[in-house]
Amino acid sequence: MEMIAMYDTTLRDGCQAERVAFSVEDKLRIARRLDQIGVAYIEGGWPNETNPRDQEFFQRAADMEWHTASIAAFGSTRRANTGPEDDQQLQELIASRAPVITIVGKSWDFHATDVLRVSLDENLRMIEDTIAYLQDQCEQVIFDAEHFFDGYRADAEYALESLRAADRAGADALVLCDTNGGSLPDEIRQIVETVSAEFDTLLGIHCHDDAGLAVANSIAAVQAGCSHVQGTINGYGERTGNTDLCVIIPNLELKLGMRCLPEGNLAQLTELAHFTSEIANLPPDNRQPYVGTSAFAHKGGMHANAVLKNPTSFEHVEPETIGNDRRILVSDSSGSSTIVHKLQKIWPDIQRDDPLVREVLDRIKYLEKDGYEFEAAEASFELLAKRLKEGLIPPFNLHGYRVTMYKADENSEPYCEATVKVGVEDKDVHTAGEGTGPVNALDNALRKALTELFPKLADFSLTDYKVRVLRADEGTAAAVRVLIETSNGEESWGTVGVHENIIEASWQAIIDSLIYGLLNNAD
Repeated sequence: MEMIAMYDTTLRDGCQAERVAFSVEDKLRIARRLDQIGVAYIEGGWPNETNPRDQEFFQRAADMEWHTASIAAFGSTRRANTGPEDDQQLQELIASRAPVITIVGKSWDFHATDVLRVSLDENLRMIEDTIAYLQDQCEQVIFDAEHFFDGYRADAEYALESLRAADRAGADALVLCDTNGGSLPDEIRQIVETVSAEFDTLLGIHCHDDAGLAVANSIAAVQAGCSHVQGTINGYGERTGNTDLCVIIPNLELKLGMRCLPEGNLAQLTELAHFTSEIANLPPDNRQPYVGTSAFAHKGGMHANAVLKNPTSFEHVEPETIGNDRRILVSDSSGSSTIVHKLQKIWPDIQRDDPLVREVLDRIKYLEKDGYEFEAAEASFELLAKRLKEGLIPPFNLHGYRVTMYKADENSEPYCEATVKVGVEDKDVHTAGEGTGPVNALDNALRKALTELFPKLADFSLTDYKVRVLRADEGTAAAVRVLIETSNGEESWGTVGVHENIIEASWQAIIDSLIYGLLNNAD
């Protein structure tokens, strides 16, 4: 079976999408999931002096264990008329400690002369010098030939010369980029076939979706000789986005018989897509092929009747193969593969016919009607399952809380104070805490009340806090979903709360975060 290397650039190119902004913790959480599903490369960003967030990501990633993926740092060729050893940006790429460095260079003569404002010969030297210099500094150097297809149409020989320069320097892969996203599949196929006939070096493809053809163009490139595909989860990216890995991976595996992920991991794809959208704080695309909630939804009439008799009548693949579920909307009946997958992370021996699966699924459906989402709230999901299976008893109980906010005048900062009363076994603790906002004050008061009894709480810190309004048309009365991420310095976990009152939604998420942390970090 032919192997296709999946190169994920969600954390770099995906971050260039409108309304997408990942924190360092967000990036690390997504990177861990990408590593678990088995992509070959995770491009973490551009670690230069103007981007301390990406610099921190690479420093932390360098000290982590990665099982399937190689971490890649992204940068550009050396500056004009500057030696690579004197180029600050290249030194920062080396300092990132990333085992793979991806270098973008100009392959369109127009970009060399009118954007970089260098001679065509100097542009080629910049490519060759940079890649040759980096060969001794990391494990692999990948060359992204920016605007390759536009460049090829404008001056095919010069575009090919940019690849030859990278190839002479020892690039481990030559990636052809449809940066403007305006090419057609037949053009992509013909050009890649021409390139493939000249080069023995591994070829890759990087497409944008401006014409709605990024996936189709990437598939055409693979069929013409590329064995390295760059893209993003959910197709996030600048303008209209990049090749959606959640679409191209199942197309390559299920339609063309090519291996993109380790065997068995394709079933995690739907969960990964929803997890990433939740971390991005963006609503998932219900109509996204393969992984959207509507991808295998059938609503009444002839379609639903036929699917109940034989799913192949209206489904091109089995939803379980990508971790999705069939939904018959008239009866709201759905499968349970995702629930089984999640429960097996807690109890590995659990089987699909265990009554707990249906019980958890029913409870999840009920909560989702109110706006709960558990894709990025793994800790809340685990607590829900343990409450149903084991009658989980929390280590503490709430007896009440109160939040006070006071602002003296227009120019003063608001003052926030929270009081909480909790019970631990036969002891009640009543205390107060201050904070920069009501949620911070509540969090501080709760920790103040419990840390003496549970010293482990001192290791926990709230690292991220997201709020999503669920029904914008309801204005300030709308319910909100709060997603909280907590860390003990070694691992992180997500929890969720939903309520019309943002303080109560936040409280629910905070309580789950502390209960989960205490139960899973016992001495």
